[in-house]
Amino acid sequence: MESATFPLYPPFLVGSREQPPAYHPGMTTTAPYGSWESPIDAADTVAGVVRFSDIQYDDGTLNWLESRPSEGGRTVLVRRMLDGTIDEVLPATASVRTMVHEYGGAAYLASDGEIIYSEFTDQRLYGVQGDAVIPITPEPPRPMALRYGDAIPGADGSLICVRETHPEEGEATNELVAIDLDGTATVIASGSDFYSSPRISMDGTRLAWIEWSHPNMPWDGTRLVIADLEDPADRTVVAGGPDESIAQPEWTWNGELVFVSDRTGWWNLYRFDGESVTSILEMEAEFAGPAWLLGFSWYGLLSGGRIVAAFWESGQHHLGIISADGQLEHLDLDYSSYGYHLTTDGDHTVWFVGAHPKRPSALVELDVDSGVETVIRSNPSNVDEAYAPEPRLITFPTTGGDIAHAVYYPPTNPDFDGPAGEFPPLIVDIHGGPTANVYSMFSLQTAYWTSRGIGLVDVNYRGSTGFGRTYRERLENEWGVVDVDDAVAAAEYLASIGEVDVDRLAITGSSAGGYTTLAALAFRDTFSAGASHYGIADIEMLMGDSHKFESRYETRLLGDDPEVWRTRSPIHSVDRIDVPVALFQGLDDKVVPPNQAVLIAEALASRGIPHVHVEYEGEGHGFRKAENVIHSLETELAFYGEVFGFTPAGDPPEIDLVRK
Repeated sequence: MESATFPLYPPFLVGSREQPPAYHPGMTTTAPYGSWESPIDAADTVAGVVRFSDIQYDDGTLNWLESRPSEGGRTVLVRRMLDGTIDEVLPATASVRTMVHEYGGAAYLASDGEIIYSEFTDQRLYGVQGDAVIPITPEPPRPMALRYGDAIPGADGSLICVRETHPEEGEATNELVAIDLDGTATVIASGSDFYSSPRISMDGTRLAWIEWSHPNMPWDGTRLVIADLEDPADRTVVAGGPDESIAQPEWTWNGELVFVSDRTGWWNLYRFDGESVTSILEMEAEFAGPAWLLGFSWYGLLSGGRIVAAFWESGQHHLGIISADGQLEHLDLDYSSYGYHLTTDGDHTVWFVGAHPKRPSALVELDVDSGVETVIRSNPSNVDEAYAPEPRLITFPTTGGDIAHAVYYPPTNPDFDGPAGEFPPLIVDIHGGPTANVYSMFSLQTAYWTSRGIGLVDVNYRGSTGFGRTYRERLENEWGVVDVDDAVAAAEYLASIGEVDVDRLAITGSSAGGYTTLAALAFRDTFSAGASHYGIADIEMLMGDSHKFESRYETRLLGDDPEVWRTRSPIHSVDRIDVPVALFQGLDDKVVPPNQAVLIAEALASRGIPHVHVEYEGEGHGFRKAENVIHSLETELAFYGEVFGFTPAGDPPEIDLVRK
């Protein structure tokens, strides 16, 4: 349809933007949903907020990374000393981040008081000596040509790590290497497409690692290898294969190797004693997750043969202690997630990044023997708890007689009510991956919407992790179908039970979630608007334009038929998109290149479909800079206001819905 009008909207929404009433603190005011005045500005969602990751314990000191939007997305190495003082380890110009696999992870090593890290700006490894930062690896022949990650201490001061080499043309090469003090690298293992998780046994004689090859991703099929450290060619595949995913190998003091395998359909814990593999605990629960980054850790070793582990069961995250004889004791804590960087001191203390339904995320220390819990560092709340929505887990029917899962956050603001008989707009939020998962958690970005009178639902569509391999594999060959079905089903379910307005449904998502957003707009008529953040528009183009780590991933999700790729690509069905679209894209994105958003914008413009297309300089796959996070949030809110006929309170940015 060539018209620039909104044919799918009820007439009252078009050109009928209701003004918000005057705000009177302490009184409950009736106002249209979406127009409520909120104490949460877009700037609050990044002010002082950090993302904690990569926790490492080193002989009394605790180290971790903080990604800080307020500092241009810089990733800072922070340390707590024995006396409890907390400081930054590196100069203010340093940013600790590796680009191995493009997503990175495990970008530093803290060992015996020494720090070695990957500097984001040039991807070289550096060592810290007093106040000096000394380069270890040689300058690459081209920027970003040599990348390092997942380092562990080797022999005589050397390092063992993953090295990724990018030639001028062709695919990158991944290897396990040993790096001497002078920067000389010796290859330990090569030939597989990917490597991760090198681990040396306590006696220093054996090296374990994980490897896998195209077309698998690490959650599809990997191999756990053990080699003689003096003769790495003498190696044995202990577990794994094309249809078994292995994660997080760890050596025990008695020479056994503990690891996670999903051979039963669930990621459970196992041990290898040098001769055979035996189960530590089998249950319908997930003790690992998708290894998008290097260095993920879901469990840790304690004294007495115990293991502390975080695990997903029935869509909820738990922390427990597994005894030496395989008995599981749930720890009575109130967090909704324990993160994927859990670490221990090997005795009785565990550290994790804790998320909570009503409080900001925090770096937490727990003494499992005494039960004493200490918050070491917490994100600011920036808002009274009364404005935080009460999340609700929902399960709903979907296509094929299946069920899917989601977390619903209702509009919440103690100062406002919606008009009688009116239902709120709904944002259906689609996570990335598409193998990620969502859970009940406090998020200022979620509260940004709900405190304004807009409901939000996070969907664990089929393909999400945390529900077993069978649920995860339902997306294979069905991407763009079952995920879209589940997004539609979640919205329709909430509308059917009187929670939201069926005529004001929006869908949004980032990366793979952006693809599902565009697919839902192209292949269904449920949603009245959509916002895609660095989403995929043309799968066939992406097949030849993506980075190595994901260069065969779409084949697993869509099969190898180019006609299917074309059919599932929103760009080839853009003539079916008749609702407004907002597009947000980083210009330095190597995962989903900027041309994907350009294609959709040009196609929408050619048909006169209202749209917003925003590009951000210096942003890659995901927005890290505070100013861009703020701008994208405010622009998306203004976009929904234009579409759904309400005027956001405050001073939203002016947007121009491009029509031609």
